[in-house]
Parts: sequence; C-alpha cells; structure tokens
Amino acid sequence: MVTRALPSDAPRILDGLSALAGRYDAIFCDVWGVIHNGRARFPAACEALSRFREAGGTVILITNAPRPSRPILEQLAGLQVPRTTFDGMVTSGDVTLGFIEARRDAPLHHIGPERDLTLFQVAAEQTGVVPRLVPLPEAAYVVVTGLFDDQTETPDTYAGDLELMRARGLDMISANPDLVVHVGDQLIYCAGALAQAYEARGGHVLQAGKPFSPIYERALEMASASRGKAVTRDRILAIGDAMRTDITGAGHFGIDSLFITSGIHRDELHPGPESRPDLDLAAYAQFLDTADVTPTLAMPELIW
Repeated sequence: MVTRALPSDAPRILDGLSALAGRYDAIFCDVWGVIHNGRARFPAACEALSRFREAGGTVILITNAPRPSRPILEQLAGLQVPRTTFDGMVTSGDVTLGFIEARRDAPLHHIGPERDLTLFQVAAEQTGVVPRLVPLPEAAYVVVTGLFDDQTETPDTYAGDLELMRARGLDMISANPDLVVHVGDQLIYCAGALAQAYEARGGHVLQAGKPFSPIYERALEMASASRGKAVTRDRILAIGDAMRTDITGAGHFGIDSLFITSGIHRDELHPGPESRPDLDLAAYAQFLDTADVTPTLAMPELIW
C-alpha cells in the first residue's frame, strides 16, 4: 500500500500514546471520531486516556457537541465509555450558553433537532430567564445546533431562511462549528455547514466551539482546577481527528496536537474495503502537502 516515503519534516507517526506520557500534564481530547463514532466506543482509545491519567495526567474532553455537558456525559455512559477515561468535559453547547445568557430575554429562533432543546432548558436553570423561542420573522438572533433532519436535509434546504436572516441582519450563533461528522459510516451535516453558508452570504456568525478560543480557555481553567495549579500551554496536548477544527484550534491556542488519521478524514487517508485499514502513507503525504495546518504528531487511532 505504501508507495511513497513521508517527507523528513512530516509529523512523527506514533506507535502509542505511552511514548508521550511524561511530556504532557494535560490532554484536551476530542470525542466524536476519537473515542467513539456515535454508535460504539473505541475501547483502545478509552484505555489510552485512562492509562495517561493513571500516570498522573489530566484529561479534559473538548467537543463541538451543541448541547451542554450533562446530556453528552449521559451519551458517553450509554456508549459505556468508562468514567476513568477523563477528568472533565467542556462542550460548545456550554460556551453557547454564555452567548445566550448575554442576550437575556431577547427572542431567538432555533434551527436544529428537538434533542438539542436541552440547551435552552439549561439556560433557563442557570439564569432564571426562560429563552423565548419564536419563528424566524420574530427573532432578534438565531441559534443553530444542527439541521432539523440531518438524515435528509442539506445546507441548501435552508437557503430561504439564510437569505431572510441576512436581509434582517441577524446574528447567527453556531453551537457546533463542525461541518460534517460520521455517524457510523454515514456522513451528516452539522451546524458549521449552515454557518459557513451564512457567512458566504455576508451574514455574521458567532462560533462557540473549536477552532475558536473560548472553548480552549474553559478547558484550560478546568484542567488547572483539576490539578490544583496552573497548567502551562507547553504541557498540553490536543488530540483530534479534524484538521479544520481540532488541529487548527490547537495551533491557534499555542498547544501541541496529535492528529488521529482514521477519523473524519479516513476516506482520504485510509482507503479500502475495511472499516479502519492501515494508514496509506502516500495519501497522507499528499494530504499534508495541501493542508493549511500541520499537526505536531499523528497516529492512525488512539492507543496506549
């Protein structure tokens, strides 16, 4: 399968996380694509993070899930991700709550599946102010957590709504900057795809998750609190499978990154009939040549 050697300056491909155990105090780890695929956990990844913690490290899960941490923690429990895998979690939904709270009782329009309505329930619990969800023509701003039906819809489905929002000059809060995500073997659109389409029309978007700094600042505070002292950025490793969000975000925040190649980019880097085949080094070298960012390190899948 390998038809071309990697260039000498390419990110080192690790055999396992154990090689880095003493180099970092904290890991900021992506969730979907690294420790589960939406339907099943990856046991080896869970073990790797647990063993990093056993060696004295701190693990903060950092995810672009558009809901607050509580339902995401319940989802992980349902997928049987051991609680020993991590110390804490911050979601883009948590950051979105701050944006909503700053607007108090301004009427908002929500675009996204019914399961994401927990976001507004938590906002009401935290502030005592129940967010006013209204039809788009009555809204002062829009919160996007995804598509109403991500099994059948695409961003083009929302062209009329996006034009109306732009004409009215409404802010869009994107609770999940991801463009797409794998659910099992199916690729579905996320809130970030609508945000991208809105920006292309000249609309203004506030982004809650990776690669933007607010979610990393919150993760840093959580890691420092967990360790009882400040964690410096040179002692933090971000792990993720998406170049646009995970690797770019780590670079912007000034921390090292470990790129998991068999996640969202697996069709490009792991071609073949098997679900998780070996990394194709020729495809990987070409991928790096055209990428806007470069990870510090890489690994086909997260293992110890």
